[in-house]
Amino acid sequence: MPGISRKIVGCAAAAGALLLTLTGCAGTGPAAADVDLGPGPAQAGKVKKGALDGVTLTFASYGGIYQDGQENAAVKPFATDSGANVLSDGPTDYTKLKAQVDAKNVTWDVVDTDSIWAERQCGKLLMPLDTSIVDTSKLPKDMVGKCTVPAMTYGMVLVYDKSKFGDNPPKGWADFFDTAKYPGKRAIPGVPSDAAPGPLEAALIADGVAPDQLFPLDVDRALKKLTGVRSSLVFWDTGARSQQLLESGEVSMAMVWTGRAYSAVKNGAKFAPQWNQFMPVSDSLAVPKGAKNPKAAMALINYYLGADQQAKLTELTSYSPINSDARPKVDKLAAEYLTSTPERQAQALELDNAWWAKNQEQVIPKWSDWLAR
Repeated sequence: MPGISRKIVGCAAAAGALLLTLTGCAGTGPAAADVDLGPGPAQAGKVKKGALDGVTLTFASYGGIYQDGQENAAVKPFATDSGANVLSDGPTDYTKLKAQVDAKNVTWDVVDTDSIWAERQCGKLLMPLDTSIVDTSKLPKDMVGKCTVPAMTYGMVLVYDKSKFGDNPPKGWADFFDTAKYPGKRAIPGVPSDAAPGPLEAALIADGVAPDQLFPLDVDRALKKLTGVRSSLVFWDTGARSQQLLESGEVSMAMVWTGRAYSAVKNGAKFAPQWNQFMPVSDSLAVPKGAKNPKAAMALINYYLGADQQAKLTELTSYSPINSDARPKVDKLAAEYLTSTPERQAQALELDNAWWAKNQEQVIPKWSDWLAR
């Protein structure tokens, strides 16, 4: 996964990122009004040939395999088709982005961000989407915001040790908390500086709250439920650590990202997913407020959302596509961990990112205090 902790580097490209040109770090070229993207309604994955000749854009994301996949699946082809020069930077850093907006010197044009942070910054650090340029018709409607579209999707899922519970697998989050029926250690995310969807929702469901009555979250009640199984909990702070816990057999169940579960099973871990009430997660793509050529930036986002681009992104990264027409060519095991199929979407727990965006900063101290006990 892109990770819980998001740190800064300078304007140099992140390791492994594709640098298409070295003409600078700011979006430059013809004024937004001079960009002609062609007639007719926008179509995801398409851009008028040569429409952005002379325009320079900067795409910022989290580096590594993920950003490599984004660039090879969408950013580089967009540059070829549109004529734009596209620079790459990263990893995404919110302090750096805020400094750009505050100084009215925005050097990032399209940014991959955490979806909850993006929801909170809509209209502040991020500008509204131009839906005359960005076609969202093939995207999950609950993942499209006023200022954002999903960059990809994955999920927080319950996985269990088949060698221990294969004959009677857990059926949902209530069983995750039933240490008498399902003994052994459980892994959950636990980063003091970060509170996000996952443990609190699972705890409330296990405590009898109906899935459609979760929000607003009763944080104190959730923490009390977690306290009841605390002696059985193991906390992970990175995706790599969560995968290691599965592969080593240190836990009998875990709440982990789907990509890490897939990688662990691919490496031989004897775990299987329980999809009931899994929690969908996505990164978001957005345009910073004050971007020098917002029409061109929106065109890049629109191209990125195409079915072919999304299918290739999945093939390169194992993240699930967010375009409903995408048909990635992946092996049988990888296909089992895609979260975007109709079958999986029917099993997903409905989360409230707007609530998290409004309340996350108040939840973090409570979560941090509980972890420190």
